[in-house]
Amino acid sequence: MKRILLTLAASAAMMASAHAANIGVSMASFDDNFLTVLRNGMEDAAKKADGVSLQVEDATSDIGKQLNQIQNFIAQKVDGIIVNPVDTDATAQMTKLATAAGIPLVYVNRQPADVEKLPEKVAFVGSDEKKSGTLQTQEVCKLLGGKGEIVVMMGDLSNQAARQRTQDVEDVIAAEPCKGIKILDKQTANWQRTQATDLMTNWISAGLKPAAVISNNDEMAIGAIQALKAAGAKDVIVAGIDATQDGLAAMKAGDLKVTVFQNAAGQGKGAIDTIQKLIKGEKTEKVVDVPFELVTPANMAQYEAKN
Repeated sequence: MKRILLTLAASAAMMASAHAANIGVSMASFDDNFLTVLRNGMEDAAKKADGVSLQVEDATSDIGKQLNQIQNFIAQKVDGIIVNPVDTDATAQMTKLATAAGIPLVYVNRQPADVEKLPEKVAFVGSDEKKSGTLQTQEVCKLLGGKGEIVVMMGDLSNQAARQRTQDVEDVIAAEPCKGIKILDKQTANWQRTQATDLMTNWISAGLKPAAVISNNDEMAIGAIQALKAAGAKDVIVAGIDATQDGLAAMKAGDLKVTVFQNAAGQGKGAIDTIQKLIKGEKTEKVVDVPFELVTPANMAQYEAKN
């Protein structure tokens, strides 16, 4: 009887290990509010999954470091890799490394440059950036009555999201009813609050008096708000993207007028679900879309518990 029990226990252990999945995760940066929610979303989803363990690494916004992390994951023979890219133009090399090793790969949040030709066992989980900046700018246009001067704060231009969100702004104001809106200047603040504060301060010192600030994310929008308050500037419409907790707090205070909900936790869960399917050999979409949603003071309450 004892031998039978031991045999059953061993069989159970073997079945458990057969279903276990060790996943390497390389995040562009831990020092980012939105990406922290994304990372937490992955970790929460992994805890609820059967036998999934994560090894999460911080690339500290260094593409060389991120490539080394991916190579280390491959050397460790992980079952799958999830990457939040530092530089979306470098993803072709990452795809090549993972594919050559036969390891499933999922990009999350930041769209890879090679998204249209991802091979088997490679997918992207994120949101359509053509909608983010479009929703944001259309709402700013509405608040401005279709006319006025604006400045645009761009994210890190090595990221597809920053380039696309900026293009969205330009596309919206190039058409009716928003043709009366003109861009005074656009510069990058690299997604960072402190850099955005400095940039807005420089614009104010240079004599720029925009009616609105359109920022590629909430962190830079908050930085702009801080500079505007310090300068005593009033009635400037500030818009961001991500609907982070800090962004929603700024909206509740009446400082941020527009943001766009990007479901960081949902993207994190989607990345875990997708990599599990790829590891098991199941079919999945090459691009898993997690939709954007416009957030204004009128509907912000329903988003406060989501990010």
